[in-house]
Amino acid sequence: MLTKIYLCCFSLIIISITGILLNRKNIINTIICIEVMLLASTINFVAHSLYFDDILGQIYSFFIIALGAAESAMFLGILISLFRVRRSMTLHFVLLKH
Repeated sequence: MLTKIYLCCFSLIIISITGILLNRKNIINTIICIEVMLLASTINFVAHSLYFDDILGQIYSFFIIALGAAESAMFLGILISLFRVRRSMTLHFVLLKH
């Protein structure tokens, strides 16, 4: 059972890494891929918590989910201010200095 969960987490991490590498221009897709990485680590913590009958992994996963929510709120604020200034949400315009 644990190997199936490892395989699921590994595939989620690989999908999110390829999503980051292939979609470098779209900020929203990049943020979603980072959130999928956090989800994979959360699934891993919960699986270990259930396997070892320990609640500590579930507490860690709660904090990881809270961290992901704070990160999403911060990125959303940055995107709104970026759109107001640049009128675009692509990474190409973010990397330009003028």
